[in-house]
Amino acid sequence: MYFSDILLGDKTVAHHAPPFIIAEMSGNHNQSLDKALAIVDSAAASGVHALKIQTYTAETMTLDLSENEFFISDPNNIWQGQSLYKLYEQAHTPWDWHEAIFNRCKKHGILGFSTPFDETAVDFLESLDVPFYKVASFENTDIPLIKKILATKKPIIISTGMASVAELMETVNTVKDHNNDDLILLKCTSTYPAEPVKTNINTIPHMSQLFDCHVGLSDHTMGIGVAVASVALGARVIEKHFTLDRSKGGVDSSFSLEPSELSALVTETHRAWQALGKIQYGIASDNEAKSLQYRRSLYVTKDLAVGDFISKNNVRAIRPGMGLAPKHLPTVLGKQVKLAIKKGTPLQWNLLQ
Repeated sequence: MYFSDILLGDKTVAHHAPPFIIAEMSGNHNQSLDKALAIVDSAAASGVHALKIQTYTAETMTLDLSENEFFISDPNNIWQGQSLYKLYEQAHTPWDWHEAIFNRCKKHGILGFSTPFDETAVDFLESLDVPFYKVASFENTDIPLIKKILATKKPIIISTGMASVAELMETVNTVKDHNNDDLILLKCTSTYPAEPVKTNINTIPHMSQLFDCHVGLSDHTMGIGVAVASVALGARVIEKHFTLDRSKGGVDSSFSLEPSELSALVTETHRAWQALGKIQYGIASDNEAKSLQYRRSLYVTKDLAVGDFISKNNVRAIRPGMGLAPKHLPTVLGKQVKLAIKKGTPLQWNLLQ
């Protein structure tokens, strides 16, 4: 399954396919395989197109140290008070769960895939024949890792995060140098949770033009408003963290959607895509044409005899729209009627002398 199959049409805002929705499990399974599989079940029931996990171990991510830069001391960080190693131990998805998770995805007809964080993870995921790969925002400058992924000849999604234009250009050129046209860049704000005011989704259409590729959003904000808005700006793929119940905890649960919210995301992003349509003025449909009758028009408001004069006392612009358009009122004022006219008759030219 390639993105050219999923994302039909060109790279403009006028999409030809609805947005592709990815549920990100991350570490919200709380080290329970049963919960991980329940997350897959619920995500599929919500209508997503794919579910993503992450492939790493604490050992492949960092060193087992609890001091200096290996310890999270920032009081504004949701993971404050933990070492990186302990955090990744808590958050990682055991590698022997991957096949079961992907098989559950297949059972539901959604795509299961992963973010590898080092080259051994790519080799492992290749043994499971994942359909495509995701590169996390903190790894988007890891060119050796990206080259390892590109060697698989499979599509690649890359989150932009904090990368500068120059860094992204190097990454994108690396992808294109490997003759890989199946690239999607996701606008991503690497704070957890992210504030809508700092999400800057106006970058999405600029990113599409600058890098000549499909674009989307990896959204860490609460709620679905930012994701829905991104569709109008050209987002073809939307990734959101997902949990069964925020109150039950989990490393990413505080900025993850619950089932009803994920269902709303799928529904509302699809509606946003449907609403884009085309540039159109005037009557858009047969149903709208029926509403023409509810425009204002000129109606006789008192019984008139032959020879009576039209005045503002006996003709007004009211609903419905069966008479002359209101713009003709100055023209008909002072004219005589040539027939007896009952109150409630739409005024027409053939009634006037």
